[in-house]
Amino acid sequence: MPVWHNDPPIWGEEGGVLAVTTARETDFWNNTFYGFLHDNGHFYAEPVEGDFSAELQVSADYAELYDQAGLMLRVDERNWLKAGVEFTDGYMHFSVVVTRDDQSDWSVLRLDGASSQPVTLRLTRHAEALRVQLLVGGEWRLVRLAYLAMPPSVEIGRMCCSPVGEGLEVRFDRYVIGPPIAKELHA
Repeated sequence: MPVWHNDPPIWGEEGGVLAVTTARETDFWNNTFYGFLHDNGHFYAEPVEGDFSAELQVSADYAELYDQAGLMLRVDERNWLKAGVEFTDGYMHFSVVVTRDDQSDWSVLRLDGASSQPVTLRLTRHAEALRVQLLVGGEWRLVRLAYLAMPPSVEIGRMCCSPVGEGLEVRFDRYVIGPPIAKELHA
C-alpha cells in the first residue's frame, strides 16, 4: 500500500487514477549548482524488491517554472532518481535527475506538443543500473541509463512538485509495476 512522503494539499484515487494538486515551493533537489537541499516534494511511494519495470502515464497543465510530475525511485534522502515532465523555458521537457551522495544532476529533453498532453514513461531497475525510457510514437526510446548504489529493496512511486508556483493539478494514469523488461539495449 503506497504512503505519502510529504502529503499534497489535495489528492484522491479512483479507478486506478491518482489526482494530485501540489503545494507551493515543493521539490526534490540536493546541492549541485543551486546550493540548497529540497526534500519536500510529493512522493506516493511503495517498497519494491529486486529488479522491476514501472510504467506511468502522466498529464498536467504545466505553467510555472519547474512544475513537474513523473516517477521517483528512492533509496534515501541522499540517493534517488526522479524522471518525468518538467516545465522550463516555456516548454515541457522530459527531465531526469539522479542524486548520488547528496549531489543532484539534471538532464532535459524538450518535448513538442501541448503542455497538457499525456506523457508515458518507464523506469527499469537492472541491479545497480536504472534505465529511463519515454514512449514516442508507439516506440520506447532510451533517455538515460544511470548508476545508483541500491539495496535489494527501494521505494518507487509517483512524484510531483511545484518549486516556484503552487496548485499544479496532476493526473497519474496507467501506473503499473511488474517484472523487468529484457536487459538488451539494442534491437
